[in-house]
Amino acid sequence: EEQILPLAREHLAGARAVLDVGCGEGQVGRLAHRDGAGLVVGVDPTWAQAEAAARRGGGVHVARAGAGALPFPAGSFDAAVACLVFEHIRDVDEAIAEVARVLQPAGRFVFFLNHPLLQTPNSGWIDDQILDPPEQYWRVGPYLREDETIEEVEKGVHIPFIHRPLSRYVNALAANGLLVTRMEEPAPPPGFLARAGEYRDAATIPRLLLLRAEKR
Repeated sequence: EEQILPLAREHLAGARAVLDVGCGEGQVGRLAHRDGAGLVVGVDPTWAQAEAAARRGGGVHVARAGAGALPFPAGSFDAAVACLVFEHIRDVDEAIAEVARVLQPAGRFVFFLNHPLLQTPNSGWIDDQILDPPEQYWRVGPYLREDETIEEVEKGVHIPFIHRPLSRYVNALAANGLLVTRMEEPAPPPGFLARAGEYRDAATIPRLLLLRAEKR
């Protein structure tokens, strides 16, 4: 939240009709509505998340739907946003094609990902106190190979996490007329670094990636 909400606000500014893909409990959609979007729709494939977003309201209309089959006519929105959800979507090509379909010409797609380079299989922060002097670094796993694991996000709730190289997303966007016009790799927020002393040398290693694409 510390990073995503300010970036979402910046890149959705001026949008009139916003689609939040994989909206969860609707936080980004509520932000867009407060910032002046006249129509905000959130979709999520799970009943629990869609119901939570509906309960919280805030000007967000909610539908239960997967990203690969959006229940809207072509050209319904001038902006779409997806926050850390495409890593959990197996049919990524269909989902990106659907986002492109429901966007108006010149519409924008604000696309947040866990940084693909840093979320490779078996990657992680290494604090090696055996070496002299000690070393801290981020170990990068096999980046180019797509890989699926199952994560338990809460007790009894399991979802897929799919690592893909960044080129996989960029090429799928381009194939559907969504051209990247902005890329941001924010440093970890100061609050996170302050809470975790063992990550003191991680200030130059981004965990989040933002792509802004426009439909041509």
